[in-house]
Amino acid sequence: MAIISKYAVALLACSVFASTQGFAPASPQLAVPHKSSSAATSTQLYIIGPMIRKMREGKEASKMPMANPDEAKVEAPGLRVGANAWKWPPVWPYDSNFFKRKSEMNAKDKANPMMNMMNPMDVMEKKDIADVDENKFDSLKWWDENKDVTTDLDERVAAKISSKTRIPFYSHYSFYLRDGMSVLELGAAENSYLPEGLKLNRHVGVGAVKSQMESNPSITESFVVDLNDVVEDEGIKSVELAELGRDTFDAVIMANTIDFLNNPREVFKSSWKALKPGGIMIVPFLAKNAYVDKFDEAFTKQWRDMTDDQHMWVAGSFFQFSAGEGWEGLKGFDISPEGAKKIGEEEGVLSKLKQEDKDVPPGAYVVQARKNFEAEEVDENDVEGYIKSKMWMLPTLEDRDKKLVTPRLARAYEALDTEEEKERMLGHFDSLPKIYASLIKMDQFAFTFSMQAQLAADLMGDPDFTGSDIQINNMKMGLGLRKPSADFWAPVGKLTAAMKPEDKVNLLAYIVPRFGSDDPSQQEALSAFVSGLEPTFAVIRSKCPNMKESDVQLVGSELLASEVLVPGRSSREEFALWLGALTDVDLEFILAKRNSFKEDATKEMEAFQKERADEEQAITDRRTKIQEQVTYARENRATIFNPRTGKIEQVEPPKKGIFGTGIELPFGN
Repeated sequence: MAIISKYAVALLACSVFASTQGFAPASPQLAVPHKSSSAATSTQLYIIGPMIRKMREGKEASKMPMANPDEAKVEAPGLRVGANAWKWPPVWPYDSNFFKRKSEMNAKDKANPMMNMMNPMDVMEKKDIADVDENKFDSLKWWDENKDVTTDLDERVAAKISSKTRIPFYSHYSFYLRDGMSVLELGAAENSYLPEGLKLNRHVGVGAVKSQMESNPSITESFVVDLNDVVEDEGIKSVELAELGRDTFDAVIMANTIDFLNNPREVFKSSWKALKPGGIMIVPFLAKNAYVDKFDEAFTKQWRDMTDDQHMWVAGSFFQFSAGEGWEGLKGFDISPEGAKKIGEEEGVLSKLKQEDKDVPPGAYVVQARKNFEAEEVDENDVEGYIKSKMWMLPTLEDRDKKLVTPRLARAYEALDTEEEKERMLGHFDSLPKIYASLIKMDQFAFTFSMQAQLAADLMGDPDFTGSDIQINNMKMGLGLRKPSADFWAPVGKLTAAMKPEDKVNLLAYIVPRFGSDDPSQQEALSAFVSGLEPTFAVIRSKCPNMKESDVQLVGSELLASEVLVPGRSSREEFALWLGALTDVDLEFILAKRNSFKEDATKEMEAFQKERADEEQAITDRRTKIQEQVTYARENRATIFNPRTGKIEQVEPPKKGIFGTGIELPFGN
């Protein structure tokens, strides 16, 4: 009997798996012996019943919105993913192949893109080195050649986006767009599907085909732009778009366009720049199979290979990795019309047959966010908040880098003595991308991301650091990224070889800003430093014979740097006299004091990391609470909005028991 029930469970699992995955395993071991014993049937029920229930519960959980009911009250219908539900990897998780088309792909490029998403650190710590691609897709040419092919939205989908249902809060655009607004539409064509009667002050269309935009009655002005022609880390490469200015539009809409983008991050950066603070970007898109027969050749790999559920999260990531916290209120909606395949449904045989039914409307989804308000001046009580807002659009730095360097920059700012020094630091924030462009090449294990952030913050906090080419070049030599100069970096590197990496970073940050000065005395100070290292170490060794060599080099190099590297503070001869007067007790005290600073900084960083971890846990707890609230609301609600009648109607509570029949099984629920 036990053998029969085990086979029954295995068969059930495989049959359900086959129905959800679209194939059935051919395994002769899974054949069920034909036995008609009532005992066998009873045993199977005891095993299969709970399994069915558990699988159904899992299926319902996968389709459950991750949004707070209170949050849903102030948004358009269909809210599925709330602002606190998203989670992202620390760096941009896609390689360039993820956004290529079939015609652009080589055989070696056709790996599963989800592998990169699951292991982003393996592929994204270095920039792609792209070869000249002879198969590069010409977007403008393709769309011009196919300008007679239109989207022709299903009326039931259009009703969800515009206001054709005559129920204002039932359409999505009508919930957020208002009369008098200025709207920028990216990917514009012959129809914008805006609410009927909406009177915009300005509607600028940016698309690939001029004739299509000219036939669009809503658009007031338009121009042709290739959205796939971008400046890396900056935005869309277009003079016309740049001339529209920053902080110009109340809304940016981009419908059915993300499936064709090669460089979505740059497109979203341009959208952020174009929006007024508080303005909204709305990105609607249809199910992946809606236009396969028309546009398959233009679809990117991410669109072809991923599900509609994954498309929503990928679209959300475009917001996150374009401006980070420069966007707020990121939300995802499922606005699919009645009868459409819902997001989260399995891609099984029945589902695919349903998709092929021409009378079944495609699913429709929206991801959107608002542009956050950028701090205009420093709040001395929240310096970190000001710096964070300045990082939103900073190129080169990954989201991970921004989170690591921001609190360090705030501490460096607060440590400066004068307002002039603080203004100088804030004035050369554009130096950060130059620093990180060099650090990308560093070995992340030998030179950790935290150390990179500390070096960047220390350099930025030095009033003499300007990010000049000379300073960046010397930083690279100090890091071993370029051949060290024979008269300075080669001897410094050799003489300080025993120092710990974090101590070398501190010394490097102090030395680099001294380069690039036109002051001859600064050049003399640099020469005095490098020539004074060896005799300084010799004096310390003689006074403290038991001191570790790494500590000898640490104390000696920092004492010499603090006194000799700054012109006018101490000459080499004056420093030698002062050092000679120090006792072993003095030197041990200096070392202990130096180490205490490091310990305090370590404790401070640990506290910061714990605070961040607590924040992440709080977000996870909120997500769990939201799901619990949604579950409770679904199980206990007595009324529901009926889109067919436009009325709130009573709902009969779901019956308990197997298959909702009210019949309780003997082994319980």
